[in-house]
Amino acid sequence: MTPPIRILGVDPGLRRTGWGMVLAHRNVLSFVAAGTIKAPLGGELAQRLLSLHDGLVDIVEAHRPDEAAVEQTFVNRDAVATLKLGQARGIALLVPAQAGLTVAEYAPNAVKKTVVGAGHADKRQIRAMVKVLLPRATFDSDDAADALAIAICHAHHRTVDIARLRVVG
Repeated sequence: MTPPIRILGVDPGLRRTGWGMVLAHRNVLSFVAAGTIKAPLGGELAQRLLSLHDGLVDIVEAHRPDEAAVEQTFVNRDAVATLKLGQARGIALLVPAQAGLTVAEYAPNAVKKTVVGAGHADKRQIRAMVKVLLPRATFDSDDAADALAIAICHAHHRTVDIARLRVVG
């Protein structure tokens, strides 16, 4: 009998980082929690990264996920912005890894294709499908909805490592 798995999805950003937690048991997903970590506007980059770090640490400690998934960086025309986003993504990868979690990464198009069925879905479509797949889900931003979509994507694509399964009983 396979135990339920708590999956943390993270949509990294310097201003707002979305997070969402789902419980996956066999082929059933349940909503656990979701929210947005808001970095201080206009602050130094180091302070924004610290805010992101501390917020994610609090979430991992409060919700005790078993695995995590983070969206890969979308490379845009602004190299400086892409580099800064990469630093936020580094924090999003680091915090769950420090907690001993397996951390998966998914391209934005893979997340959209898994949740919506099309790799170029917009934010409205993602929100709508997250509500269909997790009817009890509540989220305070598109970033939190995206994070839930990332967790859903991981639940559909994760591989089970037999050595990491916990014995319940």
